[in-house]
Amino acid sequence: MANLHDFEAKSIRGDDCKLSSFEGKVCLVVNVASACGLTPQYDGLQRLYSEYHNRGLEILAFPCNQFGAQEPGTETEIATFCETNFGVQFPMFSKIDVNGDERHPLYAWMAGEEVGPDAAGDVAWNFAKFLIGKDGNLIARFAPPMEPCAADVKTAIDEALG
Repeated sequence: MANLHDFEAKSIRGDDCKLSSFEGKVCLVVNVASACGLTPQYDGLQRLYSEYHNRGLEILAFPCNQFGAQEPGTETEIATFCETNFGVQFPMFSKIDVNGDERHPLYAWMAGEEVGPDAAGDVAWNFAKFLIGKDGNLIARFAPPMEPCAADVKTAIDEALG
């Protein structure tokens, strides 16, 4: 059975990254976009990262242009936007597809897992959140409108961190 640690991705700077490097960490995997009504969630993601990183939380952001073409920029433009406007310090990756024939294998795995509270299946929009436990297994999925600092998300993170 697959888990987060079985996958690889390119960092936003173009480096190969084995996601096994996050073994022992709780990870919140989010597909992001710079020109979306939900883009202000970057602020909440950075606040979560600042609050929980020292306890073992990583936020893994995957830009995606599949929803309303709301992430049209290059990796350099995306990184600059996130750092300048939201002070993003968490790991960001190269732009990927999260649905369809070209879906990144990580998202194929996560979308197929039934964990709730959001249902399994295709990602509905930008800022869908997948919470991964220290062992690399998916433990929760939150719908795009769910704010990163919402009580349900923070409770799930606290439980995962132990």
